[in-house]
Amino acid sequence: MRFEGTENYIATEDLMMAVNAAITLERPLLIKGEPGTGKTLLAIEVAKALGRPLYEWHVKSTTKAQHGLYEYDAVSRLRDSQLGDPKVQDIRNYIVQGMLWQAFASETPAVLLIDEIDKADIEFPNDLLRELDRMEFYVYETRELVKATHRPLVVITSNNEKELPDAFLRRCFFHYIRFPDHDTMQKIVNVHFPGIKKQLLREALERFFELREVPGLKKKPSTSEFLDWLKLLVAEDISPEALHSQDSHRIVPPLHGALIKNEQDVHLFERLVFMSRRKS
Repeated sequence: MRFEGTENYIATEDLMMAVNAAITLERPLLIKGEPGTGKTLLAIEVAKALGRPLYEWHVKSTTKAQHGLYEYDAVSRLRDSQLGDPKVQDIRNYIVQGMLWQAFASETPAVLLIDEIDKADIEFPNDLLRELDRMEFYVYETRELVKATHRPLVVITSNNEKELPDAFLRRCFFHYIRFPDHDTMQKIVNVHFPGIKKQLLREALERFFELREVPGLKKKPSTSEFLDWLKLLVAEDISPEALHSQDSHRIVPPLHGALIKNEQDVHLFERLVFMSRRKS
C-alpha cells in the first residue's frame, strides 16, 4: 500500500514520496521541520491510511534508549518476594515491554513513532542503531532474543534542537517539511474549517503570512497556532474588516496571543505599529 495523504492531513507530493520511499527501503523516516508543521500528526495519519497499528514513543530529556525496549521492575519483585507472592519465581512478570518491543511483537506490520528524538541525550540515537538496523534486541534478564515479527515503519521526528549523529542519519530516509505556502495553508484550513467565510480566511491568511515576515521576530507563528487563531476569530465573530490594513504594521491583530507567544515579539510588533503610525 502507498500513502497518498488523508482527508484530515494535507500532504505535499514530496512528503508522500518520502513516506513511500521509507516503506520501500524499509528504513526509518526522519522528519524535521518547524514546530507545528504536522510532524507528529503525520505518523498518526500514515497509520490510519495504511490500516496499521500505531505505537507512540514520546521522548523526553530523561528518556533512555532502554526505555523503548523494556524495563525490569526490580522494586516490585523485591516487594512481592517480601510478601511471599509466588509470581516472583518467574522474572518475566517484572519485564515491562517498551514501545519498540510492542511494535516488534505486533501481529500485523505497525507504525512506530519516535517523537522529538532530539530532546534526549546525544547518545540516545546511537544506542538505537543496532535495534533499528537489525530489528532485534536481547533481553538479558530472560536470556531471549526479541525479533520483529514484521518490520515496522519507523517515523522519527526532530525539531532540530540537537544535531543527530552521522551513523544514525545514514540509516534513515530524511525529509524536511517546509512551511506550507499560501495555497497549501488554505487547503489545510479547509479541512479544519470547511464553512469558514472566504473573505475572513483571505484576510487572516494575509495577516498571518505578513506577521511571519516581520524582521527580528524571535518565534514565527506555526500552522497549529494559525488554526487556533482562526478558531478564535470564528468563535468571537471577528469581521474581516478588523483584520484588514493596507500596511501590515498599522494594526495589532485581534486575539494576537494565539500567534505571538513571547513578550519580546509582542514588544517588537507594538514598536513597529507605533513607528508606522508616527510616520503616517
